[in-house]
Amino acid sequence: MTLAAVSRVKVGAKLGASKTCIGWASRDQGHLPQFQSGASPPLYIPPPRRQRWPHSAKEASNTMPAKAAAAPAKPAQKAPAKKAAAPKSDKKKAARRKRTESYSSYIYRVLKQVHPDTGISRRAMSIMNSFINDMFERIANEAGRLVRHSKRSTLSSREIQTAVRLLLPGELAKHAVSEGTKAVTKYTSA
Repeated sequence: MTLAAVSRVKVGAKLGASKTCIGWASRDQGHLPQFQSGASPPLYIPPPRRQRWPHSAKEASNTMPAKAAAAPAKPAQKAPAKKAAAPKSDKKKAARRKRTESYSSYIYRVLKQVHPDTGISRRAMSIMNSFINDMFERIANEAGRLVRHSKRSTLSSREIQTAVRLLLPGELAKHAVSEGTKAVTKYTSA
């Protein structure tokens, strides 16, 4: 009998003969069963927790089956690794993490300019980063199409400005164009 069938029997037994359970989606994801009689379902009883690993010999004898408790745990032995070329210096022994590009520092700076006392969660930062990447890609594609359409070979700020006007709605496009113009002017003057 499967776990789903066992849980169906247990729930059906508690409800009585008139109210029987017709399905259980997934115990692990916490979905409630559906009932035939239309009555409200009983209180949800979460699935049993996984057994934690015993930390001492006494706990092992109480919680583990006899075979598992009797067998001593052997540490896994690794095969001897081949020696790699010696590092050039002792400072570079630790492996460097691969750098990932993100707009998170810039998003955070703008947030602090607008709302100094407000923070942002990691998930919200990830969503904002995805949003900026998506908009960058859309604007670049549209500007590329404009360059191809006009049979030119150079993508300038004019094409970017037109792409922004085409992609963003109404007032947002006006603000974006003014901010872009201001940034280009500041860059050329410096």
